[in-house]
Amino acid sequence: MTNARRTTTHRRRSPRRIARKPLAGSLAVAALLGGAWYATAAANGSGSGDSAAAGTSTTAAASAPTGATAKTVANGTPSVTTAASPTASAKTSPKAAAKTPTTAKAATGTLTPTSTTVALAAKFPYLTAGYNNARQWTRTTTAVAPDGTLRVAWPAADGVHVTPLNAAGLRSGADTVVKGTKEVGGLVAHNDGFALLTRVSDTNKWKETAAAIIRYTNGKQTFRTKLTGTASNDTSPGLDGQLTWNGSKYGAYFVVHGAGGFADGHFGDKLTYISAKGAKLSGGWSWGCSHNEGIALHAETSGAFTSLCFDDWRSGLFVSTGIGAPDVASVVQREQCWAGYCGGTFPSRTGDLVKSATGRYATAFASRGAASAKKNAADSSGRGWTVTPKTSTHQVAVAFMANRNSGPGKAIYLTSAAGTENVNVHIAPYGKNRLLVSWESLKGAKCAAGTCTGTFTGTHLRLIDWNGKVQSADKVVSARISGDIAVLKNGTLTWAYAPVTPTYASALNGASPTATSLRIARLTP
Repeated sequence: MTNARRTTTHRRRSPRRIARKPLAGSLAVAALLGGAWYATAAANGSGSGDSAAAGTSTTAAASAPTGATAKTVANGTPSVTTAASPTASAKTSPKAAAKTPTTAKAATGTLTPTSTTVALAAKFPYLTAGYNNARQWTRTTTAVAPDGTLRVAWPAADGVHVTPLNAAGLRSGADTVVKGTKEVGGLVAHNDGFALLTRVSDTNKWKETAAAIIRYTNGKQTFRTKLTGTASNDTSPGLDGQLTWNGSKYGAYFVVHGAGGFADGHFGDKLTYISAKGAKLSGGWSWGCSHNEGIALHAETSGAFTSLCFDDWRSGLFVSTGIGAPDVASVVQREQCWAGYCGGTFPSRTGDLVKSATGRYATAFASRGAASAKKNAADSSGRGWTVTPKTSTHQVAVAFMANRNSGPGKAIYLTSAAGTENVNVHIAPYGKNRLLVSWESLKGAKCAAGTCTGTFTGTHLRLIDWNGKVQSADKVVSARISGDIAVLKNGTLTWAYAPVTPTYASALNGASPTATSLRIARLTP
């Protein structure tokens, strides 16, 4: 737990994630809690327009060569185009797909995702404003149950929807709508239902929401456990969280805002363990990484769950497993971090953390690196760091950890083009010995205060091994990855995304556009 006392400087600011850089002269005071505001951003903005509702269909996602060019379609949204080729997408009806089962088989191992389309019962606002109102995908989470069925969680105006799917990615029933909830903070699928980390209404001095885990069994709510409140002097106006399950207990890792006590007005993070029946368990911590700008959590069969955090005080990505605040944490990567922004970050502030059969870990993130990193002389606590970024644009970085408590060696980089911004970085296991790394690229990037605009040029897929050696050429595909990836028993990767072509040409202002369907992508090694 961070040792800190109450201070009256650097109080909370809003709206969500519209942040400001702390002044150097203020850090001596703010160092007591690593700053006082965790700028947070509302899900507002303009976008490329609504997508039409669709029935269920099977699609082979089109791929584009690395050199594909971008053009503007009728609605002003850039799309990836290339000369006509046999890789053009081909939709088939369910009947046609049933007659030609070789379609999915042909895609196996080719880095060509296939997909089904699921019509939604409500409008899905698929964009969220990040730091500087930068456009980000609204998080969707896909989880697989032990029996192979799927659940997909996505937010709507009437609460978080959880859509049941069969193993083939087709709708198998009506949505469960968890009324009065905001944000998908994490999802665990069970054979008889699901558990959801989300936010619910609360009464507190900031008039903010509380974090909660909600369990549904056979269509009915079986428990709803609040994880913040007046007793613990905290709220959660934005989770940026992760929920995991090891077969006997849940781990919920999320951002908290102090609402009284020593941390009043400040932001940290919290890890809570919960039993299968919804009771809070021992372990974890109540106050951890300062202004956590990114969370990753991996469930373990015993001991503390492995966790990572992006911290703005010590400025970078750290291993927080079992210790909460990173005073003595292993350093994964130094990055320039401010309250509300970190130079290297996970998509939507949640990270992928993959564990190998030998107990090693891998994570991937967007990084500007560090030209220099040194202790901040203006911080009397001795904990603050000042980092000067190496690049103006974000590059795709992968770091490896020897075990759940250790820092990695030098991160490897998969991109290097100075004028290209790379966002929405993910990593997932691909078969027994390889890893899939994905990201989106923006050419002609124009950057200011840590974020960039540019022309979207595609979603990239690349394979590497557990030593970071590249195992495939860079492939650009039409599928998007906008949330958590689930891994089926046979190693197939599956995820949900809004079937729209993104634009990063401008900031997100106003209401988010909405989608009325989701694509359920599948990629088999």
